[in-house]
Amino acid sequence: MLRTALRNVLAHKARLVMTFLAVCLGVAFVCGTLVFADSSAAAYRAAASKTFADVAVTVTPKAPAPGAAADQQPTTGLDDALVMKLADVPGVAAVHPSVDGSAVLNAADGTPLRADKAWGNLAAAYVPAEDGKDTRYPLVEGRAPQNGDELAVDSGTAAAGRFSIGDTITLATDGPVMTKRLVGIVTTKDTRVTAGGTLALFDKATAQRLFASPGHYTGIDLSAAPGTSESELADRVTDVLPADQAEATTGTAQAAQQATYVDTLTRGYTKLPLVFSGVALFIGSFLIVNTFTMLVTRRRREIALLRAIGSSRRQVVLSVLLEALLLGLAASGAGFLLGLGIAWILPDVLSTSGDTLPNGPLVIGPRPIVAALGVGVGVTVLAAWLPSRKAAKVAPIEAMRSAEQPPTTTRSRVRAAVGGVLLVLGAGVLVALRGAEDASVENLQNAMFGCAALVAAMVTLAPLLAAPVIRLAGLLTGRFGITGHLARENALRDPRRTAATAATLMISTALVAGLAVIGNSAGQALDHQAAAGLDADYVISTRTPTTAIDPDAVERVADTSGVRTAAAVADSTLFIGGHVRQISGVDPDSVDAAMKLDFTSGSLDDLGPGRIAVSSTIAREHGVSAGGKLNARMGRGQDFTQYTVVGVYADNPVANDALGARSEVQENSFQPGSVQRILVRTDNGSISKTTEDRLRTAVGNNPLLKVQDRGELVREAAGAMSNLLTLMYGLLAIGVVISSLGIVNTLAMSVAERTREIGVLRAIGMGRAGIRRMILLEAVTVAAFGTLLGLAGGLFGAWAVGPLAGGAIPQYSLALPWGTLLLVCLVSLAIGAVAAAVPARRAAALKPLEAVAEA
Repeated sequence: MLRTALRNVLAHKARLVMTFLAVCLGVAFVCGTLVFADSSAAAYRAAASKTFADVAVTVTPKAPAPGAAADQQPTTGLDDALVMKLADVPGVAAVHPSVDGSAVLNAADGTPLRADKAWGNLAAAYVPAEDGKDTRYPLVEGRAPQNGDELAVDSGTAAAGRFSIGDTITLATDGPVMTKRLVGIVTTKDTRVTAGGTLALFDKATAQRLFASPGHYTGIDLSAAPGTSESELADRVTDVLPADQAEATTGTAQAAQQATYVDTLTRGYTKLPLVFSGVALFIGSFLIVNTFTMLVTRRRREIALLRAIGSSRRQVVLSVLLEALLLGLAASGAGFLLGLGIAWILPDVLSTSGDTLPNGPLVIGPRPIVAALGVGVGVTVLAAWLPSRKAAKVAPIEAMRSAEQPPTTTRSRVRAAVGGVLLVLGAGVLVALRGAEDASVENLQNAMFGCAALVAAMVTLAPLLAAPVIRLAGLLTGRFGITGHLARENALRDPRRTAATAATLMISTALVAGLAVIGNSAGQALDHQAAAGLDADYVISTRTPTTAIDPDAVERVADTSGVRTAAAVADSTLFIGGHVRQISGVDPDSVDAAMKLDFTSGSLDDLGPGRIAVSSTIAREHGVSAGGKLNARMGRGQDFTQYTVVGVYADNPVANDALGARSEVQENSFQPGSVQRILVRTDNGSISKTTEDRLRTAVGNNPLLKVQDRGELVREAAGAMSNLLTLMYGLLAIGVVISSLGIVNTLAMSVAERTREIGVLRAIGMGRAGIRRMILLEAVTVAAFGTLLGLAGGLFGAWAVGPLAGGAIPQYSLALPWGTLLLVCLVSLAIGAVAAAVPARRAAALKPLEAVAEA
């Protein structure tokens, strides 16, 4: 039996290749998804992390007392005198003072360079040691900056910005644009930079002036001498620090604090592998199970012959399992390597010019390896065991008489009952979500459970639905004459096989259609939301709330050709009832020209110091209305104050949670006296590249500022959702490839099973074109069946989970993307047609007499 198993593996090379590919791609889909998701999560963690590998203790300025005003905060004591004192502490091996901040650069063409990567726009001081080098930033070209007019960058930034030594670079830290001459290019091990950020290095005096104060540092890193523990060193360092100005923290403690913060930021990326690997396992398993079911079914006569000459049922089953094991091991190895290739190219495929995924090495943990063996060997062996065990139970004479055994009535009834229960359960859970008001964790979990149950119901009921749906499709294929009728009958010959073949395409179509509907509906809702709250044509804004627009820029924007009005807005924080809200400072006389405010009570007429307007949500949460009082604290230094509410307006993303007088908000913003937005209305509402360029020039081409029209604001608001949809579309594209292979596999084996039948058709006069047309129509019929079920499931799921998105976007309503859905249908049918090309050509190439004579 061992020799028989080995001989069977190599006897049918075409069958072996198709089965090998089925298992290989199934494994590649699962492993590639897992490795890509793990690598992306690791890259995002690296992008938000500072390396503490060589740091035993870090000395930082002591945090100010809660509520302390800016002028009451202690001055930092991190100066050169403290550096020298720390160097003399027993157990200190090296001292590395640092001056860290943030700087955004313009690329050589004048566009902001990676400006949206707030986690990675790093700036620091090049602090040379006695040998004139800073070991943290080894030079690879040029020299270190030596005065305020010079700058060094890392090699990745130089490549991305197309910089060369001697170039003039424009950049900004927290104010006006500066120009520096590039004198050096360095390397760095800082993962925030290597994961896709930027690094700008200044000389020590310039960095201190920009990010600390002259002669002072933002931190001092200490490494420990051999034999000195972190805790011991921290205690010794604490004894020499000014108690009211600085504190010492061990590297381990900092790494632990950072890990908690980073895990919170990247929590979604740690869950992505579970979601995508589940989809991958589902689709890949269907392909493998369907392939092996067909393979064993085709060999029923061979199995019957083995049984007739004395082989036991156990020997027959073990023989098939051994074949599956050998094939699974080989395909698992190849699929794992292919999966690594998929994981390697996906970041480039899914990245866009405006949003690139963080860079990082592939992370190959134990899960992809276990998944490769689980799918490639486990699923393959299981897929072979079920049909081989069934085939071995059939009496030899009966098996040799018929290769096809239709399902019993009892089995069909059980399938219908199980499918019905799953359908009622899934649909019931999803319909119940129509009453949900927000996207809470519980509601999201219920939505995922309901969708999973609905997909399982569709897969279970698919064989029962195949006959009526394909007969309906036969009304169209029948127009092609006898070839159309034969294609329909071939698809109806084994509904279970047809359903299994269409299952992968059905799942992919359901997911793509559902995501497309949700994405389109959310996009239109965000568009309506922006249109409802914004009357301006352009918005000039800072990239972070901690930076500001040059006050002179407001006047320059107002004087720009083509600009009718320019309304300055100051943004700050408002602490209400333990929660942090956003308040916008506006001028009542000009705000109506830029914002669309819908007041439910009161107005902005009485807006002034001590008087604010609030959104409907804030008013509802705190039970206030126009004329009421609200206890709140504005900004960082102000005490809690009883504010008078002068008006309540409908929620408006442009106005934020509250509106105050610009003068008062400016006094309590992160940078007192500053503004963070300019709302611009142009003559006749024109939006053009010329106008945008003029506005950018008016603000000095400052890379800290964004100049956006209404469409760009909507795309930015939908950024997180768009990124997620793009990611899922890219991964589901692999599922489409597997669906295509599933159809190819099914048709290829179906052609092999029907060799005699095709020979008879050729013998009685059907030409090669007719054979090709018959196979093509059969493939398109199967693809249409999967597409129709997938569309139905995807649209129902998108309709059911709509209220979850509506909780975050009040204007959300179901909006079908007809163009995208039509494209999905056409692509699905095209997949069926393309997948049929090779089997159809093989069938047409069969010689009639040889095909009839083939056993």
